[in-house]
Amino acid sequence: MNSSSTLKAVVLLIICTFFWGSCFPIGKNALNEVHALTLVFWRFAIAAACLALYILVMGAERFVLTARQWLWVVAVSAVGVGGLNLGLFTGLEHTAATNGSLIMALSPLTTALIACVAMRTLPTWLQCLSLVVSLSGVLVVITNGHLDALLKMEFNQGDKMIFCGMFAWSFYTYCSQGISRWMPVIPYTFVGMLSGATVIGLMCLATPEVRPFAELFGSSSIGMMEVVYIGVFGTVAGYLLWLNGVRALGSPTAALFFNFVPVFAVLTAYMMGQTVTLLQLVGIAIVILGLLLPRLLTFRKVARAV
Repeated sequence: MNSSSTLKAVVLLIICTFFWGSCFPIGKNALNEVHALTLVFWRFAIAAACLALYILVMGAERFVLTARQWLWVVAVSAVGVGGLNLGLFTGLEHTAATNGSLIMALSPLTTALIACVAMRTLPTWLQCLSLVVSLSGVLVVITNGHLDALLKMEFNQGDKMIFCGMFAWSFYTYCSQGISRWMPVIPYTFVGMLSGATVIGLMCLATPEVRPFAELFGSSSIGMMEVVYIGVFGTVAGYLLWLNGVRALGSPTAALFFNFVPVFAVLTAYMMGQTVTLLQLVGIAIVILGLLLPRLLTFRKVARAV
């Protein structure tokens, strides 16, 4: 891949992380008006409708999959897309938006571990250093600075649910690199949105107190705009940009960009008037350091060689 293509992939992934980062405080605010399952259902329903319209108007690349490949695509989409959003938005009802975004920043760690297990390889020491530093920044925040909570496993319910969603997303990220080789990005994303809408829709039917249509149309205009933003920008645009980045840079490298999600989450939360603590800012700084550390060390070696 040439430098121009790499730069383009990097820029698109940063835009993607902005969309996703802003969804944390916006989603947190939207949960004041609608149930978490309602929010997730409309997120996928709006996304699936947008992609279906795009495919209808613009067309899509032709592809042929075996029954086994279709089963794998649907399974990965249902677990990765549905699992992420179910854990994320139900978790946000019980924890801060910044906490949620920092937990999602652990995706590089879990994606790299999944890749290492699948390929039976060990990560480099620079990757380990980056992941450990980033992990420490997240742990400082979710334990509220009391790292002894790790020994007692004292985490709130929201953090635990978002952890589960993060694992599902890491699985999706790793598998998407392989699937994207034989299935175009837009149809694959559409299948993901449709799978997510179906899974969450069934859960809504099984939960009598959740009424997606009544809740959405009974919410304020701001609440409806927040749901639409999450569906269009946080889902359609975000997933398309993400899958393109994974295909261009590979899942382990693309996953590192998740470290920018908490940065954009905090900036958006601050602009919306939500609480941002000093400890959360410290955690974000540590996470960013973890992302940049391998690059700084590599740059230092090159400078010494020159």
